[in-house]
Amino acid sequence: MSSRQIDLSNKPNLKVSVADTFHIDSNLKVKAFRDKTDWVPEVDNSYVFDKQTTLAILAGFEHNRRVMIQGFHGTGKSTHIEQIAARLNWPCVRINLDSHISRIDLLGKDAIKLNEGKQITEFQEGLLPWSIQNPVALVFDEYDAGRPDVMFVIQRILEVEGKLTLLDQNKVITPHPSFRLFATTNTVGLGDMTGLYHGTQQINQGQMDRWHVLSTLNYLNPSLEFKVINSKLGNLKGAKNIEMIKNMIKLANLTRSGFANGDISTLMSPRTVISWGQNYKIFKDIVRSFELTFLNKCDDIEKSIVKEYFQRCFDIEIDEAPKN
Repeated sequence: MSSRQIDLSNKPNLKVSVADTFHIDSNLKVKAFRDKTDWVPEVDNSYVFDKQTTLAILAGFEHNRRVMIQGFHGTGKSTHIEQIAARLNWPCVRINLDSHISRIDLLGKDAIKLNEGKQITEFQEGLLPWSIQNPVALVFDEYDAGRPDVMFVIQRILEVEGKLTLLDQNKVITPHPSFRLFATTNTVGLGDMTGLYHGTQQINQGQMDRWHVLSTLNYLNPSLEFKVINSKLGNLKGAKNIEMIKNMIKLANLTRSGFANGDISTLMSPRTVISWGQNYKIFKDIVRSFELTFLNKCDDIEKSIVKEYFQRCFDIEIDEAPKN
């Protein structure tokens, strides 16, 4: 457990300007930690903060509100929380609520240990009770994919003063004053209406009511997306490269509009565009890198539509003939 130790007496001891720290228009000042620990994420200086989402997350940190961020994949929901935590020096732990995460994983279990040459059974706390007792921002990723038994465990701590009861240990845990709780989700608790997110499910509406703030993070506008992607690609120079990245983003937005209109069943997230750019740097071929990054993932029936998007953006027709 030594690797998990955090100074329990530690609490926010600094006020920082939101405008200066996150480069958004705001007169607010928020609490932060003066010192950085091993649990604080690394700062990504290229990250671009969405104003409304940033203010929603900061409300969680400053006022101990339970904040859920909803949006399509690749919009940077989890990273948004992490990057705010990084600039506040707030320890942050992410747990992906996939179908393999069980109640025991969260709460803890009995483990056999050696003590003076003898085997003893000792309860080993899971990440949930540990996080609650520390000045930690706990982030549940893929919240709408959590198993029902896990969701009811989480429901106990959604109240600001919510205490966690470990029945097996006859123990009641009171949250640390600087414990914070966040979640990211692709849906809004009503299940998957798009077909993009298999494995998600409806969330108990009694539980949804316990989330104080729900913010939707959409894809960035093209100019901001260009800034992010160009930074991730190492700030490619030259008019040709700049035009190429702009066309990549234009194509991504066509897939997003096509998906919204029901023309295609998948779309390009900013993460996909970054992968495309990275693959282009490897293969030095815009068509081949596009095929490897996105086109090959598309339904065969829809590939002609996606190829048309590509032709409109790059004025290049992707060869229909099979490749050796």
